[in-house]
Amino acid sequence: MEPTSPEAQAELTRRHKSAATTVIGLLVASILLSLVALLADPYLIDKPDGNLNMAVSIVILILGLGAVVWRRNKFNATRLQAIVGLGGVQGLLKTLEKTTVQLALLASAIALAGFVTTLLTGNPWQTYRASAIAVVVFIYCYPTKSSWLRTLYRFTDKA
Repeated sequence: MEPTSPEAQAELTRRHKSAATTVIGLLVASILLSLVALLADPYLIDKPDGNLNMAVSIVILILGLGAVVWRRNKFNATRLQAIVGLGGVQGLLKTLEKTTVQLALLASAIALAGFVTTLLTGNPWQTYRASAIAVVVFIYCYPTKSSWLRTLYRFTDKA
């Protein structure tokens, strides 16, 4: 399928909309976790646990940096060229969509880890900090249609 064909453009639009909707939905869910932590603050019992806070901070750091590494690895030019060679336009679009959703799920895991820590320690700042980091990852992985189009044209012209 040619990248300029109506079928390819329709597939691009469909997959982009799906990925963007998923990212926005998970972003809203992460922000709602912060809102729940804010509203639950008066009802939380403060149980400081330095070891848990440190462990969760390390997990959040690993997930955040892992999202960057994951994206760079999955969107490597050589890898995308091989995907186009094997799966064509549909394979490339499927990879773009799947990787974007995976990154959004990593960001959600960051926010969820902070929220669980808030429930365990009674410190709502754990959720606020984790959600802020998750928002950064969501912004990093948000799929712009123009970048998907550039990728589509770049790698299908060489195929």
